Amino acid sequence: MKLRQWSRDLGMGMRFAFAGGREGWIRILLTAVGVGLGVALLLLTTAIPNALAVRDQRNDARMDYTYGPYRPKAANTLVISDTDTTYRGSDVRGRLVEPEGPRAPLAPGLAKYPAPGEMVVSPALKDLLGSDSGKLLRERLPFRIVGTIGESGLIGSHDLAYYAGAKDLAPRINGWRTARITRFGPPQETPPDKADPILLLLMLVVFVVLLTPVAVFIATAVRFGGERRDRRLAALRLVGSDSRMTRRIAAGEALAGSLVGLVFGTVFFLLGRQLAGSVEIVGISVFPSYLDPSPALAALVAVAVPAAAVLVTLFALRGVVIEPLGVVRTARPRRRRLWWRLLLPLGGLACLAPMIGQGRQGDFNRYLVIGGVLLLLLGLTALLPWAVEAAVARLGRGGVAWQLAVRRLQLSSGSAARMVNGIAVAVAGAIALQMLFAGVQGDFTKSTGQDTDRVQMQVNLSRGLPFLPAVEKFATTKGVRKATALGSTELGDRRFRSDEGPENSVGLTVGTCTALREVADLPSCHDGDVFAATGGDRDADLVKLVRPGRTLHANTSDGLHDGHDIVWTVPSGLKQARAITSPNGIKESGVLMTPAAVPGRLSSALTGAMYLSLDESVPDVHDYVRNTAARLDPLADAMVYSSIDRSAQFTSIRTGTFAGAICVLALIGVSLLVSQLEQLRERRKLLSALVAFGTRRRTLGMSVLWQTAIPIALGLLLAMAMGLTLGAVLLNMVGTTVSVDWPSVLSMTGAGAAVVLTVTLLSLPPLVRLMRPEGLRTE
Repeated sequence: MKLRQWSRDLGMGMRFAFAGGREGWIRILLTAVGVGLGVALLLLTTAIPNALAVRDQRNDARMDYTYGPYRPKAANTLVISDTDTTYRGSDVRGRLVEPEGPRAPLAPGLAKYPAPGEMVVSPALKDLLGSDSGKLLRERLPFRIVGTIGESGLIGSHDLAYYAGAKDLAPRINGWRTARITRFGPPQETPPDKADPILLLLMLVVFVVLLTPVAVFIATAVRFGGERRDRRLAALRLVGSDSRMTRRIAAGEALAGSLVGLVFGTVFFLLGRQLAGSVEIVGISVFPSYLDPSPALAALVAVAVPAAAVLVTLFALRGVVIEPLGVVRTARPRRRRLWWRLLLPLGGLACLAPMIGQGRQGDFNRYLVIGGVLLLLLGLTALLPWAVEAAVARLGRGGVAWQLAVRRLQLSSGSAARMVNGIAVAVAGAIALQMLFAGVQGDFTKSTGQDTDRVQMQVNLSRGLPFLPAVEKFATTKGVRKATALGSTELGDRRFRSDEGPENSVGLTVGTCTALREVADLPSCHDGDVFAATGGDRDADLVKLVRPGRTLHANTSDGLHDGHDIVWTVPSGLKQARAITSPNGIKESGVLMTPAAVPGRLSSALTGAMYLSLDESVPDVHDYVRNTAARLDPLADAMVYSSIDRSAQFTSIRTGTFAGAICVLALIGVSLLVSQLEQLRERRKLLSALVAFGTRRRTLGMSVLWQTAIPIALGLLLAMAMGLTLGAVLLNMVGTTVSVDWPSVLSMTGAGAAVVLTVTLLSLPPLVRLMRPEGLRTE
């Protein structure tokens, strides 16, 4: 019986929603747009795990380093060289390919391999090379484009990749940049790495922090037009409806808006899905086909949103008395109680408190973490209406605009608080995440030891390539202040082989006297001198091996097959030197040799490296260097020095969080704009009456700005307090000293304020149109 009554009343409310004329349709439209935006973001969130999984699968499928024993040339072999590069901060995946037989494995996304001098490229790279901004990159890729890589061979729509045809790659096989393969894909099936407990905690917190504002916005959207709806429901009491039936009918109206919102959300998601192929956020891009929501999660969204609409409406009406002659809410409302609002954040702290110090060991309950963070953030939404009411009750004298704003806030502080609830939750969550990221980044960051004051870039050339003549080429490159060339290899007490190496070995470094002073303190130096540098790592090997008259073997093995044995005899006139830290951060004992002392055959065992000091104020200086390197050696490896190295997983989570925060802030802005327009529409007659009585439009505009500024100021202050509290608890969970990254905190708060200010400015033109005496007309 009760179920039948509920369904009948909900159905009646849905019919009223669609049969309410123009006002009803406007209310439905506003609700549907607000709910639809939230649903679209929820569907996007449910699709992200699948998108990331597909990206990983595509990346695994095109892997071309199938490690193993040396493979001879055969009908099913392919020689492939890694020519990855970077252009203006974007990674470019490059491969030189030379099929050695008709059954050579074909890379994903290709119909056939390009001939020497030709290349197939990704659509994004083709567009870049065809644009004015790709001029420098075209110089680095002197190949003719003959086709494009299919979607199956790319990880995203903005993936920059190419395969170029080449010949005579086999002599360059070294097991690192060039290899002979028989298939594409990961080398072997390896068990997944055990998740780092801190990274797991980060992901849980990110999940809750990004989704909670979305849920808050959906709950706010279903209450659009609440005041007019309540006055309209009073008419139902006149025709015999009791209070419970009236509330169920109101819930039916909200249910109608949420169902239309589901349709809107699906449409918004499909449109956004198609647009995803043209968007790149912090280096991440996907194809539309990647964004495929999990059916179970999509079904959960479809059920949860209408259910939430009904529950939120019933909860909102619990303190409203709808009588046949009007709504009692127009009288002075009783003050909000604080005690029960404090229970939510206190409950969140109670959930998290038992896990203090347990995060680093992974000994924490995931559900308690999710529940604790959720309760703290929801506690903010419960405390904000009380804080706004308590603050505006004490505001008094001021100008006309100030008084109009304050009086409006005193009459409807709940509506003002609902407008900024979402932004406050988002800011609080972002502050907590920033504190957590800043607190644990030391666990995922290590010093490289690279001296970025002496050298800003290093270019490694292929083994055996003459490196000393290349110094002039790099020194005359635009933006290069100084170029230093050093060649290196290993010397051992017996021949280097792929299956077995020497028991003892020591490094050999070759360069001019000036260049050698970058790695050792030399007493005096002339071309033809040989030094034994002590005082660094491997001192014991140096003393054991480097003795006058002893024959040492140079490393000519590349790990896959053995080269010719090249020997060198330690001369009697060996000088002593003291090793110092090299630009790459290594202080190593070894043999130092000037060019005139290098035997002819030994030169073929040397791998050259260029250490470059740059004028980084020159635009694209790194790309000028890479272009020079590519002209000298297509397989050259150019790297930019950095003082720190950060974990890829940590960086990925941080990047993904930033991308998610951008999406949430965009949703906040659009939803706030819809909410602001709904508020103005509700006050259309009041605004028109004030203008008709002579109130200046400027005064009304300033009053609207104050009505927004006061709640957002209170909301951001409360968000800072809640965010700092949550951040401190999370840092205690991982056993890290609690510290506040104030620039990040203030930037997050400023971003939230900027969103609200932008929305307020965008709402001023509609406000001006509403402030006309004609708005008093009625039918």
